[in-house]
Amino acid sequence: MATACTLLFVPGDRPERFDKAVAAGPDVVVIDLEDAVAPGHKLVAREHVTRWLTDGGRAAVRVNSAGSQWYADDVAALATLGQRTGLVGVVLPMADDPQAATRLHQGTNVPVLALIETARGVLRASKIAEADGVVRLAFGALDFAADAGTDDPTTLAVARAQLVLASRAAGLEGPLDSVTTDVSSGGAAGADARSAEAVGMAGKLCVHPCQVGPVAAAFAPSPDQVEWARRVLSAGSAGGVTVMDDAMVDEPVLLRARRILQRAVGKDQS
Repeated sequence: MATACTLLFVPGDRPERFDKAVAAGPDVVVIDLEDAVAPGHKLVAREHVTRWLTDGGRAAVRVNSAGSQWYADDVAALATLGQRTGLVGVVLPMADDPQAATRLHQGTNVPVLALIETARGVLRASKIAEADGVVRLAFGALDFAADAGTDDPTTLAVARAQLVLASRAAGLEGPLDSVTTDVSSGGAAGADARSAEAVGMAGKLCVHPCQVGPVAAAFAPSPDQVEWARRVLSAGSAGGVTVMDDAMVDEPVLLRARRILQRAVGKDQS
């Protein structure tokens, strides 16, 4: 989860969809015990998840929020899995407390993705990003808008910027952007992903298999970017400050070039 670009959610009470989600090719499948599962189905969903992960499945799990009546049982079920199974991480929704994120990590012994969905969470994003066990931040725009009382684009942009800066300051990969609810095709998700990439996000949460490909393409460096990055690193290989195409090449430019090539390598290996 620490460097994933595409995370695809699948309802925990629909085990027939688990393998289909894997086949869609996301970097990480996230089996959802929270929003996608009705209260009456929580127990059976938890059983489906633990069985599938024990039988060879590989995924992260989104537990219910820390203040919910289901949270303790979710954590207890995942704690029994440990490193013997395919549990690769846990997603903490409504994350607004760095200590709660660390306790979740300690309780499950897997990395934590903190899903920021409230104003309180946004304002504490730096502390959450630095919490022990947290490897990534993600933005939940729908719940954030409900909590903030507005879906104004400027307010949402400020929240995204907060997560980008908090992630960078903590040494984490850029945050993952919120889901796109339009699942008629992958076009809307791809367009949203391009906008997210432009402001420093480094991936996106997906809710339908059709979104995975367009989202991955949106975050992948273009051939021109890769070529530019290679030329920059070649020009700067001697050390110090140099000039390429009438532009100065110094350490910040070299750092950007390295990141582009790292993303390109990640695309080739996915």
